[in-house]
Amino acid sequence: MNKKEIAYTQYLSQTFDAMARTGLLLSSTDGKGKNNIMAMGWGVVGIIWGKPVFMVLVRPSRFTYELIEATRDFTVNVPSRELEKVVSFCGSTSGRRCDKFKEQKLRAIAGKKVKSPMVDECLVHYECRVVHKNDVVASELAPDIPTMFYPEGDYHRFFLGQILCAYANDELPPSFVSARR
Repeated sequence: MNKKEIAYTQYLSQTFDAMARTGLLLSSTDGKGKNNIMAMGWGVVGIIWGKPVFMVLVRPSRFTYELIEATRDFTVNVPSRELEKVVSFCGSTSGRRCDKFKEQKLRAIAGKKVKSPMVDECLVHYECRVVHKNDVVASELAPDIPTMFYPEGDYHRFFLGQILCAYANDELPPSFVSARR
């Protein structure tokens, strides 16, 4: 699919809608040919230190964590509604045990500014380079959060990735373009 460069803000509302609905796909690599995709249901986009950033949360137990630590970059990919089962698979299967790109018949396309690939079948892509990382501090959380989200104590690491570039398919479904505008 042909990709065109866009302003990172162009499809943010659709990105947030997809994240809340089915999730996004967070792609990473070890820089030596091992790629991975993880389902992502939490994230924030904003301006920090004058830079546009996509903040993603990844648990240290996840394979993606190791890969982002290795290359200090990632891509965030916005799937269509038709990829709901793919997102579910990527959220329930470890990349340590299988190649999710191969298993789901997805095409990894090279990032232009980062080592991590984009997922060709997705509609919108954000290439991000880590500018900061920080761990969730259990003692600083509201009392209800640890029991709801961290019963095993596997607290997330926040990766703040500067959005270096954003892309969209040349042709997008009308339902995606008009969503939440």
